[in-house]
Amino acid sequence: MITRKEIFGYEPAPGYTLSAAYFSMEFAIDQSLKIYSGGLGFLAGSHLRSAYELKQNLLGIGILWKYGYYDQERDRAALMKPEYVAKEYSFLHDTGIVFSVPVHDSPVQVKVYLLKPETFQSAPLFLLSTDLPENDVLSQSITHHLYDSNEAARIAQSMILGIGGAMLLDLLDLAPDIYHMNEGHAVPLNFYLYAKHKSLDEIRKRVVFTTHTPEMAGNEEHLFSLLKKMSFFYHLQEHEVKYILGLEGDYFNYTLASLKFARKANAVSKLHGEVAREMWGSNAGICEITAITNAQNKAYWADGEISAAIAAGEDTAIIARKKEMKIELFKTVADQCGKLFAENVLTIVWARRFAGYKRADLMMRDWDRFLKMMTDQEFPVQVIWAGKPYPEDQGSVDLFNQIIERAKPVANCAVLTGYELELSALLKKGADVWLNNPRMYREASGTSGMSAAMNGAVNLSLSDGWVPEFASDKENCFLIPMAEDQHGPVEEIDKEENANLMDVLASSVIPAYYNNQEQWLNMVKQAAADVVPAFESARLAREYYEVMYKS
Repeated sequence: MITRKEIFGYEPAPGYTLSAAYFSMEFAIDQSLKIYSGGLGFLAGSHLRSAYELKQNLLGIGILWKYGYYDQERDRAALMKPEYVAKEYSFLHDTGIVFSVPVHDSPVQVKVYLLKPETFQSAPLFLLSTDLPENDVLSQSITHHLYDSNEAARIAQSMILGIGGAMLLDLLDLAPDIYHMNEGHAVPLNFYLYAKHKSLDEIRKRVVFTTHTPEMAGNEEHLFSLLKKMSFFYHLQEHEVKYILGLEGDYFNYTLASLKFARKANAVSKLHGEVAREMWGSNAGICEITAITNAQNKAYWADGEISAAIAAGEDTAIIARKKEMKIELFKTVADQCGKLFAENVLTIVWARRFAGYKRADLMMRDWDRFLKMMTDQEFPVQVIWAGKPYPEDQGSVDLFNQIIERAKPVANCAVLTGYELELSALLKKGADVWLNNPRMYREASGTSGMSAAMNGAVNLSLSDGWVPEFASDKENCFLIPMAEDQHGPVEEIDKEENANLMDVLASSVIPAYYNNQEQWLNMVKQAAADVVPAFESARLAREYYEVMYKS
């Protein structure tokens, strides 16, 4: 059996001897390890990197997705299409451990791999796979696709993560002091723990929970009857689960159950904390919901040269390095889109997980005004979009392709595919302006702007998610005013906030870039100073220990 020394390779630093296991459906650790979809994975990856840097006694539990999320390719018309390619990873350590997890009252064999800390400078990460010849075809497919669209497969994925992960830790004699659920996907682990401890109070001593979703529809739930049929509750009956947790009705909500099992939960920004407490606070028996704002790992995301230039206040070096990074990004633009962008032109980037509420096309809403901006010869602008919609969300896929079609005839507009860690980093380094325009109160955190600010980009954003904790308008970012009536018709909100966005671009962003270089550089430097350490993931990793694990 693999030893603790083989797993970690280091002893925990003073203050971090308390052991924690961090359960997440996705981890974005490195471009070469494609087991993530978006922000949840980016956050988990940065957390593990900072845990490694601090030498915390923390390990990760995840799934080895055979086909990843999906590969974002183009069809013959240059529109987006998802492809599914089997992945192989020679750098993962085969632990030789195989054990079984009951799914549908039948044993499913689970194989265990380890991403060792030295590989990518991250805390150790165990990855579970059911893609074994001993399993039947359906069981093999459980760990094939991240967020499988099939309901039963999706439920089984949570069981492998939660029950399987907890079983593995017991097999290794590494049962942690703290089980940390990053989102509700791993909630079945609590039913395994109940079988061990026979007490909700004993579970609450050990479990903490991070919630990421500020809208009710995004919090996963399934019929009790289906979950019971699939052995989701481990050895418990449906009526026992309802009695233990004080639940009623036909549907089991992952987030609500997690809030009842955990001793403490956290939202991922202060604003999200207010939203989460309002969402769930009327439910009896839930734990305290505090706020620990998400963060990103500077060592991974920040370009060293521009960081040094910003720290030294060397304006000439900042300008020169930013142009070099833009040129690197524009090579990808030329390669994918056949368009030549110029490094002296203001470049706006919208890039993140692609979902309707994030409003990727908000800038295009008033098409005539958008075209007027894009054809201005005196103050030219370049715009780049990138992002990954959920492949089964046809509305978001259609929106992505609509933006491609509308951007095609505009020489200074580009839509890039292949949005993963590497392209995300390239975009953040090459952006002058990082645009974020979600519908208000629907962005739990939205961390991409943090790593953009680490690379000399200026945020242009609505004041949602993490932004209110960071923003000083026209000092370290540009703020887009929200619509006055946030309870009005969505069309009216979008119309007003489009006008506000375009007004800020015309009156503040573009003039500052072209006519007031001193102001622009001061904003770049102030943003970089304000984003670290407050929004660097070492702060997050420390705060989890102090606020969630030790308290």
